[in-house]
Amino acid sequence: MAPAPEPLPPAPRVRLDPEQDAERADLWQRIRDGLVIPDLDNELVRRWEKHYAGQPDYVQRMVERGGRYLFHIVEEIERRGMPMDLALLPFIESAFDPQALSRARAAGMWQFMPGTGRQFELTQNVFRDDRRDVLASTRAALDFLARLHERFGDWHLALAAYNWGPGNVARAVERNRRARKPADLSSLGRMPAETRNYVPKLQAVKNIVARPQDFGLTLAKLENHPYFLSVAIERDIDIELAARLSGLTLEEFQQLNPQHNRAVILSAGTPHVLLPYDNANQFVRALADHDGPLATWTAWVAPRTLRTAEAARLVGIAEARLAEVNRIPPRMLVRAGSTLIVPRGEKMADDVSEELADSAMLVLAPEGPGGRTTTLRAGPKGDTVRAVARRHGLAAAQVAQWNRVPIDAVFAPGQRIVVTLPTRTKVVVAATGAPRGPARSAPSHGKAAPAMREKVAAR
Repeated sequence: MAPAPEPLPPAPRVRLDPEQDAERADLWQRIRDGLVIPDLDNELVRRWEKHYAGQPDYVQRMVERGGRYLFHIVEEIERRGMPMDLALLPFIESAFDPQALSRARAAGMWQFMPGTGRQFELTQNVFRDDRRDVLASTRAALDFLARLHERFGDWHLALAAYNWGPGNVARAVERNRRARKPADLSSLGRMPAETRNYVPKLQAVKNIVARPQDFGLTLAKLENHPYFLSVAIERDIDIELAARLSGLTLEEFQQLNPQHNRAVILSAGTPHVLLPYDNANQFVRALADHDGPLATWTAWVAPRTLRTAEAARLVGIAEARLAEVNRIPPRMLVRAGSTLIVPRGEKMADDVSEELADSAMLVLAPEGPGGRTTTLRAGPKGDTVRAVARRHGLAAAQVAQWNRVPIDAVFAPGQRIVVTLPTRTKVVVAATGAPRGPARSAPSHGKAAPAMREKVAAR
C-alpha cells in the first residue's frame, strides 16, 4: 500500500477586507485593477478588437481554458510586482492551451522555443517537456519577461522581444537611434508582421477584458481563488492510474499535467500533480487506500545499439508494443545509451532515479549499413556541441554522449571531437512529444522568426 501524502488544508480562498469592493471577489476585476502598461490606440488595435468581437465562441473557449490557470498566473505576477497585463499574454500565444505546439516547435501555454526553454531551465527529454508544465512554464515566462524589461526599460519593447527575440529588437532600436528617430515600438521599421501585430493583439484583449460590454461580449465569471492544488507524490505512478484515483478523465488530468511524454509520471522529475481541489482530496484518500503497484512502467537504458526487436526481447515485451509506447518508427535502431519505457518487473522494481528522469534521451538511426567513427578537431574559435551536430547531420544529444560532455558544452579550439558519421542517413532524436494523440497546433499567433528568436534569446 502506498504511503499517504499529508492531509490537504481547507480550500484556499483569498481573504478580502470587509470594506473592499465586492467586485474584488471576481478575478477579472483583480486583473483590471492591475493593468498598468501604457495603452496603444491605433488601427491595428481596432482591427484585432473587431476580430475577437466577431468570434464570441472562440473567446468563450479561451476563457474556459484560461480559467484553469489564470489565478495561479495572477498570483505569480502580483507576487513579483509585475504588470497584470502579462496575465493575458497566453490568450494571444496559445489561447491558453498548455499542449499547443506551433509549426516552429514552440510549445506550451507560453510558447517557448526549445533553446529558449532550456535557457530558462525547462527540461525537455524522453519523459517530460516542461515547456508544457503549467507551473514551470509560467515561472520561466515571467523570468524571461522580467529580464527583457530590465534590458529595454519599456514593456512594449519587452513584449516585442518576447515574440521576435531580444537581439532583433535591440538592433531595430539601434537603427532608429543612429537615424535619430524615436525608438518606441510604433516607430521601429523592418519588423515582421507577426511582431507588428503582437502588442496590438494584446491591447485588443486588454480592452475586451476591461470593457467586454463595449464589444457585445460577456466574459464568464472567474472566482478569485485557486482552481487547482499541487499534491505531492513520492513514488512513480502511471498517468492513467493517477487520473482514475483523482476521479478525472485522462483528458481532464492532462489539462493540468500536460508535460508528460510517456505513460508514467516520475516522482524524481515531477514530484507533484496538479488537481482541482475536490479531486485533490479524493486523490489523497484513494492513494492511501490503493493496494497494488502504482507504476507498471519504468525506464531502461540500452546497453548497446539495438534493433527494436532485440530491445523488446531483452526487456520481455512484444516488439510492436515497445515501438508503440516509445513511438519508434519502423526499421529504426535504438542507439546505445538511449532510454526506453519498458514494463516494470521484479528486476526493475525501483523508481527511476533523478539523474535519469532529468537526462533521459532516445536516439534513433535507420537500420542498414553502419557508420564510421572518426575524430574531428574543433575550429580555431572553438565549437559548440550543437554546431558540430548540425554540420554533420547528427543529433546533438548523441555528439554530447560520444564525448561525455553536456549538450550545451563548448569544445575548446582544436579539441578532439569523436563522432560516428552515418553512411546513408541522419541520426534522429526522438525525445519529446505529447503523451497521446497528435500535437496540437497553436493558433495563427505563433512566434515571429522563431529560429532567430532562439538564437538571440541569450544575447
